[in-house]
Amino acid sequence: MSRFFFNDRKQLVNDAIEGILISAPHGNLVKLDIDPAIRVVARSDWDKSRVAVISGGGSGHEPAHAGFVGKGMLTAAVCGDLFASPSVDAVLNAIVAVTGDRGCLLIVKNYTGDRLNFGLAAEKAKRYGLKVEMVIVADDIALPDNKQPRGIAGTALVHKIAGYAAEKGKSLSDVRDIAQQACDNLWSLGVAMQTCNLPGSDDEEGRIKQGHVELGLGIHGEPGASVVDTQNSKAIIDTLIAPLKEKAGDGRFAVLVNNLGGVSALEMALLTKELAHSALQDQIAYLIGPAPLVSALDMKGFSLSLLKLNETFEQALNEPVETLGWQKPVAFAPLRTVQHTAIQDRVEYVPSENAQVAALVAGATQTLVDLENRLNALDAKVGDGDTGSTFAQGARDIAQLLQEKQLPLNDVPKLLLLIGERLATVMGGSSGVLMSIFFTAAGQQRQDGKPLAEALLSGLAQMKQYGGADLGDRTLIDALQPALEALQTGDIQAAAQAAKQGAEATASMQKAGAGRSSYVNKENLEGVTDPGAVAVAEVFAVMAQ
Repeated sequence: MSRFFFNDRKQLVNDAIEGILISAPHGNLVKLDIDPAIRVVARSDWDKSRVAVISGGGSGHEPAHAGFVGKGMLTAAVCGDLFASPSVDAVLNAIVAVTGDRGCLLIVKNYTGDRLNFGLAAEKAKRYGLKVEMVIVADDIALPDNKQPRGIAGTALVHKIAGYAAEKGKSLSDVRDIAQQACDNLWSLGVAMQTCNLPGSDDEEGRIKQGHVELGLGIHGEPGASVVDTQNSKAIIDTLIAPLKEKAGDGRFAVLVNNLGGVSALEMALLTKELAHSALQDQIAYLIGPAPLVSALDMKGFSLSLLKLNETFEQALNEPVETLGWQKPVAFAPLRTVQHTAIQDRVEYVPSENAQVAALVAGATQTLVDLENRLNALDAKVGDGDTGSTFAQGARDIAQLLQEKQLPLNDVPKLLLLIGERLATVMGGSSGVLMSIFFTAAGQQRQDGKPLAEALLSGLAQMKQYGGADLGDRTLIDALQPALEALQTGDIQAAAQAAKQGAEATASMQKAGAGRSSYVNKENLEGVTDPGAVAVAEVFAVMAQ
């Protein structure tokens, strides 16, 4: 099956162009209504008073080419079918539609179909009395002995420079010369670990083996020049930079980091970091990207393009444009860091003795340790079977501190805060964080002078706010909240009874509103008490004794 979102394969490109125009941020693009087979996107604000700049080619390279139409770049783009050159008629119509007395420059990637179709259209346009020039972009260095290097992502930089010259009102010969100069100072090389998927075609076993990448892969999925036995980001950047530096030599460069369509933003950021630390680092003046500028559908790969800068190129690249696809260059600089003292979020306390509090802590922790298997068994029916172990792990840590006389037993606010700190450290998963929030918030409220029962209710409120669960959601809150509310009267027996009733009520709740039990169907929940609620009820029972 094809890995591609589409409706009608025959209408795919037309539909995509409509989506591009609808989403264009400057509202300055139109599609020329000539013929369904002719797809020309043009500037709506064009008045033919300057040299027109036209490019195009097969679709599937978005945002190229329609995404570069707009003030400061292309006057029009001619879009062919997927990876297929537009027809001679389509190019001719584009030329005639936007070209005035100043003439027109065609920017063409070095593929046979593009050269022939754009070239013939240019000759035909001259019969209409129009002045037309053409430059061929051939920036790919993957095949050094090839007399016809392909035009790839660097084409976007030529669009930008030629568009700048045209916008400044320069003559056709000047616009052509500056575009040609850009082509002569431009080198690109790409790499991919997976080729692209064509819509409507069945998936095939990829020709690139796992753990390998193909160097010099074409933007239409054509095989690369060689296979490299690594997917290490640093090694791959170094592999690309070496031949690019050899070709480009000395100088300051703008570097285009081009996503071929299928690489995650995270990976592109990582590759950019590797580039910033590569052998090219001292020669990078500007970064453009990382972003898809000339993509290859969903190809899992990227390319680097180096443009050797001069004063004109630098001005041209930095001139603002009104397009969908261009990326503003960023002046390259090493990572900036600011020294900052680490926050040591630790509860400062002095161990102290209090026999009554020690008995309560000992009873609660021992109860949770003893409940480990029972709670795990309950959780196995409604969750992932580890509630008992999670609570026991926290309890053992507090019990050990008690045994070592390392708890502030005579300072309840600090005791609550310390328990909160320890549970966040030693208890696993969300349970540890939730219980830490409960004890930490309660300790802070108690430190501010609130009575213990009120402070504990405040801790519960914070737990509910951050955790998202509430009474009736079949969690430990169903036992804890009624117990704490009853505790406000000072009656621990009433609190224990309320906790017990709350826990038992969870067995008849047919739907869990939070936690892992919320993913379990009601048949599995029926008659099973929530393990967290059981833990709360048993602790209150021991404290009541």
